[in-house]
Amino acid sequence: MVYKRALHPELFKLEGRNLQRHGDYEGEMWICRAGHVVRFQTEGHVITEAVVEDGDHLPEHGLISALPCLGEKEYAHPRNDQNKIGFVTTIQTEFLTENLYMATYREMMDFATENNSLFHTWTDNEGTNCLSLLDVQTFKSELHVQSYHLSGIGGLVLRTQSIFEAC
Repeated sequence: MVYKRALHPELFKLEGRNLQRHGDYEGEMWICRAGHVVRFQTEGHVITEAVVEDGDHLPEHGLISALPCLGEKEYAHPRNDQNKIGFVTTIQTEFLTENLYMATYREMMDFATENNSLFHTWTDNEGTNCLSLLDVQTFKSELHVQSYHLSGIGGLVLRTQSIFEAC
């Protein structure tokens, strides 16, 4: 879900938080079980990306777009005179075999610790390790966010790549 406003943290069960101030923009990232929220703000303009399971409880006020996270999708919200923030995201899902899933889980855990990424781990009802991870890069006028959400049920891996751009 993409919003043209900030969302309140009480709407989510937060497991971690990261705040980045860089140049003229501020980015705040929240990690949740099987999801994340990224708020990007510059000069009084805001774009919020929310990738969550069961988002039915989220408000419709300020909602720009809602995409189901299945398959491969792209979304772009271009900047213009009224909108001072450019936003583009890609979404990819895949279902892995148990062995491939566990290898991916271990690889992503190594990546998270090496890069000091924001992440949360838990075990599902079947005892499978699960992971939500956010990796962030800051640039002069852009914030790049890659997310990985691994859910043991069905070996699901959800990956998003988002770029927020201040003008």
